[in-house]
Amino acid sequence: MTLGSQKVYNIYMADENTNSLSRSKIAMLIDGDNAQATLLSQMLVETGRHGQVTVRRIYGDWTTTSMNSWKDVLNFHAFQPIQQFRYTIGKNATDSAMIIDAMDILHTGVVDGFCLVSSDSDYTRLATRIRESGVFVMGIGRKNTPKPFVNACDLFVYTENLIVAKEPAKPKQINTSTKNKKAKDEKEELDPMPLLEQAFEMAVQENGWAALSTLGNALYQLDPGFDPRTYGYKQLSKMISNLKNRFEVKTSESGGFYIKFKE
Repeated sequence: MTLGSQKVYNIYMADENTNSLSRSKIAMLIDGDNAQATLLSQMLVETGRHGQVTVRRIYGDWTTTSMNSWKDVLNFHAFQPIQQFRYTIGKNATDSAMIIDAMDILHTGVVDGFCLVSSDSDYTRLATRIRESGVFVMGIGRKNTPKPFVNACDLFVYTENLIVAKEPAKPKQINTSTKNKKAKDEKEELDPMPLLEQAFEMAVQENGWAALSTLGNALYQLDPGFDPRTYGYKQLSKMISNLKNRFEVKTSESGGFYIKFKE
């Protein structure tokens, strides 16, 4: 087994007692000209399945209106915008800046893997070079991404598979009591399930179960301000145990705490 394949094996095949989210560090580099801002949350969750996303950067010409869609979501998810002016009209200017940064990060050795978000074949050689160094590299892009770039990655995820179907909008109910409406809004704001669902997708193993410790790390990746006490619980395990209608819980022989969503 080569060094490169060993890296991939370690990331995918961690046993139940190994917390891969804390063991592996991922640099996520996004070509803002060739990615969808609306899918940033889903892309972060997908990358978080393979490690902790410690380096988060988005590249583009932030003086143009085409980058406006990124501004709110990148601040929410703590991504660093990297400015790259377009010196030639019609040419993607982010390629060189992103490639140079990727090589700098690779040689510092601060991460165990990379996620390159783009549908541009110009990153094919970069992905190949990262793999040659024995470092895990995954890609995220549209289904029309050229095959050379797709095949240069250890793993490639199509954005079409990340789009979550929206539920039909429910008819709005007129609430005559302002007090009741305010209480309802506060309750919805304190609902932990959307965050728990995202974290579970990052932490779940092939058998459908997720270790509580891994789930906890995923929660802090998605929201560093997460605290079970915000929802009235001293510990995450007590919060999960109280959501018996949503989760199944089991304990392993070694004392590990595992959960999965009920069917």
